[in-house]
Amino acid sequence: MKILLDECIDRKLAREFPNHEVKTVPQMGWAGVKNGQLLALAEQEFDVFITVDRNLSFQQNLSQLDIAIVVLQASSNRLADLKPLAPKVLDVLDAVVKGQAIVVGM
Repeated sequence: MKILLDECIDRKLAREFPNHEVKTVPQMGWAGVKNGQLLALAEQEFDVFITVDRNLSFQQNLSQLDIAIVVLQASSNRLADLKPLAPKVLDVLDAVVKGQAIVVGM
């Protein structure tokens, strides 16, 4: 599965998803691109977009997108706070549906 990590997520989180192709927004050259345009770019190359932006599903019409969204809910976007969520993300990857958001938290 091809996964894109939002730019506010430490790139080291990618190590927690071995067996998946993981890139970050900056690696793709998309740093600073706003959510609507970013999702349009992402859906062309990725299956899942992982973010900590809890407002994304309210700001965008996800049902029209050809990408699934995973929203990480932690006390901060520090790697130490996000890393414990990785096993839960791996558990939901098979159940994610394009055009929908799944919230993963503690």
